[in-house]
Amino acid sequence: MLPLAATAAPGEPGVLKVVVLEDAPPMAYRDAAGQLTGFSVAVMQALCAEMNVRCEFEVRQFEYLLDDLASGHFDVAAVGLLNTPERRQKVLFTRPVYRSQTLFFAKPGVTPGQPEVRVSTFKGSAQEGYIRQQGWKSVGAQTAEDMVEQLVAGVAHACVVPLMSSLSLRKSRAFLQLGLVPVILQTPEFDSAASFGISPQRADLKPALDKALDRIKVNGVYDRINSKFLPFRVD
Repeated sequence: MLPLAATAAPGEPGVLKVVVLEDAPPMAYRDAAGQLTGFSVAVMQALCAEMNVRCEFEVRQFEYLLDDLASGHFDVAAVGLLNTPERRQKVLFTRPVYRSQTLFFAKPGVTPGQPEVRVSTFKGSAQEGYIRQQGWKSVGAQTAEDMVEQLVAGVAHACVVPLMSSLSLRKSRAFLQLGLVPVILQTPEFDSAASFGISPQRADLKPALDKALDRIKVNGVYDRINSKFLPFRVD
């Protein structure tokens, strides 16, 4: 275990305030009993166990999560975040937690940037920022369910999502019936690593979290979490 003093928050020794999502399966969601679970939640719990601290989880919508983290309302964001230059101006990052890709789903013949094509993406995501920079028409979604509704209703004609979010979409019969084909967006803006965020006011946490992440990837805990929640290897 890492020493407690390395991670204790002022006034709250032994507690990490962690912000998570609750509507992003399989990464973070509520189970049948209403308890938070998922890959990202389980990884964060394992990190806290390695550091001998207690995770205190609180839920936020992704759209507001980074601002809350930057303001110091939370110590850590247990959410897979692309480490973009814009985000580095606001928050710190752990070393990569898992590999990530960004997918463009559309019907054959529909390509990114076509004038008549509206693209759905998650509010506050790196993908949303990229779409705006490209000047594509876009529609914001809070959840995968929102995205499916937009696509079915014709409000959006395509979507841009992280690979992990696509797992939830592909479990929707309505989404599958649309016949959308995925293409990997190969751009420098979407690197292949997703990290957890750290409040800039808790820079002391980064070395402890990085060491804990290394440990769970060596001792088999990470692999067990991977197998429980995901259909493929992501380390």
